Amino acid sequence: MNIALVTGSGGLIGSESVTFFSKKFDKIIGIDNDMRAYFFGKEASTNWNVNRIQESVSNYEHHSIDIRNYAELEKIFNQYGNDIKLVVHTAAQPSHDWAAKEPLTDFGVNATGTLHMLELTRKYCEKTVFIFTSTNKVYGDNPNFLPLVETETRWEIAENHPYFKNGIDEQMSLDNTKHSVFGASKVAADVMAQEYGRYFDMNVGIFRGGCLTGPNHSGAQLHGFLSYLMKCTLSGNPYTIFGYKGKQVRDNIHSSDLVNMFWHFYQNPKQGVAYNAGGGRFANCSMLEAITLCEKITGNKLNYSYSDQARSGDHIWYISDVSKFQKDYPEWKYEWNLENTLIDMYNNMSKMINVKNCD
Repeated sequence: MNIALVTGSGGLIGSESVTFFSKKFDKIIGIDNDMRAYFFGKEASTNWNVNRIQESVSNYEHHSIDIRNYAELEKIFNQYGNDIKLVVHTAAQPSHDWAAKEPLTDFGVNATGTLHMLELTRKYCEKTVFIFTSTNKVYGDNPNFLPLVETETRWEIAENHPYFKNGIDEQMSLDNTKHSVFGASKVAADVMAQEYGRYFDMNVGIFRGGCLTGPNHSGAQLHGFLSYLMKCTLSGNPYTIFGYKGKQVRDNIHSSDLVNMFWHFYQNPKQGVAYNAGGGRFANCSMLEAITLCEKITGNKLNYSYSDQARSGDHIWYISDVSKFQKDYPEWKYEWNLENTLIDMYNNMSKMINVKNCD
């Protein structure tokens, strides 16, 4: 039997992975204990998504396990062993704002939980492919010291800089920078994933995401930029822009495009390699530009306010250079541009609102 194990299976990337790989593996084992509701409140719960998966994916088996609980995780690895051919580890505490409230919880989930998954993979199925969803926050606020230029709607890097054409590559330093507590815990996990690949010769890929987005995101104020923005534009709920005049730039990659990167890596894996994985120059926007698009798609005006207090360690401008991955896997390409991604999210949210109204 060929099994894919997905942690954070109720989340955006986890659920996309479940759906995608369910057509390629005999069984999908999902692990998700809805910690997102603990982090961000009931409205951010992933239970609705787990229920959707259980109803729509016939070969899905769900386990509500905290990844900090090594003994419970080991029961699964002990039962299935070498039948596990792929591990997609997406479970995380994803907000640098929230991490400062409970650093021990943040580090336990992000760093210790990742170590648990790596060690159990090494112990029970060392030849499997292990995919870890890291973050661009491993670079800390180093991107903020690039030569940036203010334009009417965004911050942009100077045209004569090497990063202007494609964005920030994997050579950016992880040192001498403020990461945020979240960023530091993800650095620990990122480096450990690389080490298991290189030291133990395991098939481990690290994907340093920009803004990951898509229709199955349980967006909240502290995490899920485009999802939460679309939700507020659609519902009329108030939205707050934090700092940088709303001109801070993010690249955004649709969950489908990211999971397709995982598939290409799975077919030809490498040992402990880190890749930047975002929308790149193909799909990026400032906060102001995203608001304009959301208003255009919904026909609503966003009810927003502005705070001069930028989030500590937040990026002013970040666009991922995905050239390294494209060189290693030239058949992969983007399918979802920014506007189509937002339309996809709008259609899904509208459908959910209509269902709730019918109830």
